[in-house]
Amino acid sequence: MVAFVQLMTAQFLVGQTPMGLPVLQDVNLYLLVISTVILTASGYMINDYYDVKIDYVNRPHEVVVGRGMKRRMVMTLHTFMNFVGISIGAWVSPRVGVVTFLAAFLLWLYSNSLKRLPFIGNVTVAGLTALSVWIVGYYYQRAEPIIFAYAVFAFFINLMREIIKDIEDRNGDRKHGCRTLPIVLGFRQTKNVIFAIALIFVILLLFVTFRIGDSGLFLYFGFLGIFFAFFLFRIYHADRKVHFSRLSQYAKLLMLIGALSMVFI
Repeated sequence: MVAFVQLMTAQFLVGQTPMGLPVLQDVNLYLLVISTVILTASGYMINDYYDVKIDYVNRPHEVVVGRGMKRRMVMTLHTFMNFVGISIGAWVSPRVGVVTFLAAFLLWLYSNSLKRLPFIGNVTVAGLTALSVWIVGYYYQRAEPIIFAYAVFAFFINLMREIIKDIEDRNGDRKHGCRTLPIVLGFRQTKNVIFAIALIFVILLLFVTFRIGDSGLFLYFGFLGIFFAFFLFRIYHADRKVHFSRLSQYAKLLMLIGALSMVFI
C-alpha cells in the first residue's frame, strides 16, 4: 500500500522531475519507494519484537518472534534493514537520507515506548504514514498544497485506524501496562474521539474538494463519502474484537480509494 500510494503521488501529483523527465522513468523514484518499504518492514519487525508478550494475548496464532524466528535474528535483521533503507535514501539525496533516518528512529521509539502512551503513539504512526506521501513531493521539489492535502488524508485515515487497532488489542495492552486511549478513556469515549477526528477529516476533505473544483472529483469524493459514512456506522455499532479487526481492514480500503482519486487531479 505504501509503495502504491507513493507511485500514484509521483505519477499524478508530481508528473515530471525538475529536469523535465517523466517521473516514472526516474530510477531514484524506485529507490525512494524501496527505501520506504524496507524501513516500513523493519518497523513492523521491531514492533513485533517488543510486543511479543502482548501478541500472545491478542493474536497468539500470529506470533512469529520466538517461534518462527529467534529474537536475536529479528534484531539483527531490523538493524540490517534500517542500515540498507537509510543508505538507499541517502544515495537518492542527502536530505532524503536525513528524513529516512528520522523515520527509522521514530519507528523504533514508537515500538519501544510511544505506543504504550495514550494518543502519542497513534499520532506518531499516522504522521509517518503521511510522511511517506509528502517525501515524494519533497524530493522532487513539488510542495504543492495538493500533495500536502493527500498527506493529511493519509494521516487522518491512519490515525483512526491506529485507534481502532488499540480498541481491538485492549485486552493484551491492559495486561502488560500500556496506557492507550481505550484503557485511559474507556471504550465508548474512545469511539467519540474517533468521531471527532472523522468530523475534522470531512471538513478538510470538503475544503480541498471545493478548492480544486473538479466535477469528476466531486462525484468521486461523493462516492467516498458514502463509504466513509458506512465506515463510521460500523464503528458506532462495533463492540467485539472481530468487528474492530474488520474496521481496520476497511480503513485500508479507504486509503486505497482515496489514493485512486489522484487520477482526477
